Amino acid sequence: MTQGNLARLAGRGTVALGLVLAATAASAQSTQAAQPAGDPAPAAADSGKTEEIVVTAQFRSQRLQDTPLAITAVNAAMLEARSQVNVSQIAAQAPSVTLKPNSASYGPSLAANIRGVGQFDFHPALEPGVGIYVDDVYYSTLTGSVLDLLDVDRVEVLRGPQGTLAGKNSIGGAVKIYSKKPEGTNKGYISATGGSRSRYDFRGAFDLGITQGLSARFSGVARHQDGYVDRLDYGCVHPGEGIPAIRDTGHCLLSKQGEVNYQAVRGQLRWEANDKIEVNLNADATREKHEIAASVLTYANYNGAANINPFPTPQPYNSRFICGKFCNYATYDSPAFGNYSESTIPGQVDYKSYDLAGTIDWRITDHLKATSITAYRHYLSIFSNEDDLSPLAHGLGGPNSLKFHAFTQELRLNGDIADKKIEYTIGGYYLHQYSFYTSRQDLRYLAGGLVFVSGDPVPAFTKAVFGNATWNILPGLSATGGIRYNNEGKDYTYRRRDKNGNLLSGQNALLDGQSGSYRGSHVDYRGALQYRWNEDLLTYVQYSTGFKGGGVNPRPFSVQQVQPFGPETLKTFEVGAKSDLFDRHLRLNVAAYTSRYNGIQLTLSSCPQFNPTGVPVTAVFPCGLPANVGKADIKGFEVETTLRPVEGAIIDGSVSYTDFQYKSISPQAGGPTNLAGVQDYMKPPYTPKWKWAIGAQYAFPLGRLGSITPRVDASYQSKIWGAAVNSDRTLIKAYTVANARLTYQNRKQDFELSFEVSNFTNKYYYLTAAEISAAAGVANAQPGRPREWALTAKKKF
Repeated sequence: MTQGNLARLAGRGTVALGLVLAATAASAQSTQAAQPAGDPAPAAADSGKTEEIVVTAQFRSQRLQDTPLAITAVNAAMLEARSQVNVSQIAAQAPSVTLKPNSASYGPSLAANIRGVGQFDFHPALEPGVGIYVDDVYYSTLTGSVLDLLDVDRVEVLRGPQGTLAGKNSIGGAVKIYSKKPEGTNKGYISATGGSRSRYDFRGAFDLGITQGLSARFSGVARHQDGYVDRLDYGCVHPGEGIPAIRDTGHCLLSKQGEVNYQAVRGQLRWEANDKIEVNLNADATREKHEIAASVLTYANYNGAANINPFPTPQPYNSRFICGKFCNYATYDSPAFGNYSESTIPGQVDYKSYDLAGTIDWRITDHLKATSITAYRHYLSIFSNEDDLSPLAHGLGGPNSLKFHAFTQELRLNGDIADKKIEYTIGGYYLHQYSFYTSRQDLRYLAGGLVFVSGDPVPAFTKAVFGNATWNILPGLSATGGIRYNNEGKDYTYRRRDKNGNLLSGQNALLDGQSGSYRGSHVDYRGALQYRWNEDLLTYVQYSTGFKGGGVNPRPFSVQQVQPFGPETLKTFEVGAKSDLFDRHLRLNVAAYTSRYNGIQLTLSSCPQFNPTGVPVTAVFPCGLPANVGKADIKGFEVETTLRPVEGAIIDGSVSYTDFQYKSISPQAGGPTNLAGVQDYMKPPYTPKWKWAIGAQYAFPLGRLGSITPRVDASYQSKIWGAAVNSDRTLIKAYTVANARLTYQNRKQDFELSFEVSNFTNKYYYLTAAEISAAAGVANAQPGRPREWALTAKKKF
């Protein structure tokens, strides 16, 4: 880290800390005498004060305001007030966080990025850059990570590298979801929602007391909604252009993309054997089946039309196939012609999963506790995509089938020494996962075409040991240190056959049966110093690291491209302050950071080719090889605030700034000698420079009738790109989306009726954008949902 970087960071940190200290001084006269430093403040009552949220980011329960990390923590009540039903939606209010449901090309998966670091490619050979956890169980793939917020207690979003606390692949940060535990209350709730485009949602949960110390909780959700992008028959809409119609004139709608059809159930059993042993068992199952993600064509310009034209008359692939804002001309079919047989796709997502987990907490002594977390996850994901969104045979993907299972085991010992003078955690972690990826590719735009069926097994493992300790040096002053050692490996075997299982010719024949392997190890560490000045103000400084795992090229076009790549690493220096001011009517948390990002995994645009003697050859193949070929510096700051001016009123907001600058790029991946690749002025996918959000609500009392609460939320992100090689074809322009909700609650607070309008300004914007390749002349995007309304009734019992 240069002296210049440190100076700039210190300047930003000084400004932020100065604002907090000034506000603390201004509120001193209105607050009660401070408690002894380090003591928790009393819980917020219904008096308009900011409420406490307990988090477990450092392996033990702590108040959010006592944790020296940049964390966004959201409880169930706020999730409901914002009408948020899945994990991707929480990013709207979380600074520096981008979570997007992926495009059709990547199936039912999540594009996740925090502070400029993440991953959007679902492929099982690649690793996520943001860790996703459910009840402390790691979800190791992007597929299946667009999780419904079913019966959730809270969500914690940890920003910055969490290598020692969350482990491998939490290099950008981590998203942790915690379910409500059984309590044996014999209470529950049910809710029903109806809304735009035949939307209906049903949710419910019931907490059952079985016997003394034994309780269970059951919950479920079913969501349905029709799609919002029309898939039209081009020949029907444009008769007489030489493209045959599939439907009769006046009936040109084939289907609607962007449907919702999601069901999930969860069962939990909690056994509190005595005051020392607690066992929690969880099981859940999910089914998702619907039309593929919504897509619109944004660019169409391909000169090799003879290779993709199945019709008697020439049909150029150009902008005439750009249908409009909420429509496309996809056919899910590439007709037979020449040497090509017909290819079709179902145009559906079909995802099934189940998860089993067991947690045992054993308080061995008053100063030592053991925790075991065992989990098994299984899913089958079937999906397909059509990138060109036209009746031409440009290229189809699928049907793709991804079978996956994973077993994880984590053991922890939490203890303290000398009456909590030192608090520590030591532990170990093991992950074994196996995926089998079958894909049919029909890419006729490539020279000579590329049509094959893969069936690739990908076993992988991770082993880790870790330790974390906090030394409470003086009242209010604490130092924390952590270290984690990871050992990982992954193998990849390629199958390249035709749809009947026969060997192909050329490089596909040579690739069939080839295998590649990756093995590596890494050490992450963290050091933090925090000081609580009084009950209103905590400041901290920390240095932390993280890494994203390596792997093997999942998409080789020749034997020479079967190559491993190593991990990415991130080192971050951060300063921050957490404050509750004006007698806890104002919460203001700030953080400023600078990071050094090394070994960035970028896809090479040109690959070296060698014959068996090691001599370069002149044959040229397409290249999609990931390699560690980039370095960057990242700097930024984040502010989160909650204001409770009077009882019943809440105003919350956040703002973040992310400055990502490449410092070096290999010529094979880009730079001034390779203008087709990544350039040093470009930004990584889904990394907005600016984000802000604001929300406000007020509960109007109605006496014996109860209360009515209006709420409005607005969120903004600056422009981003959908690919590492930034171009106008993958640009997502800046946008602001606003939502509103009106909730009636009766006096007993056991019945609610809510009316919501999402995107009430009807803003047209994109969630994701993709380009197959510059040679293909195709780019498409996934539009966000238009204005929608919904009415929800909820009854507690």
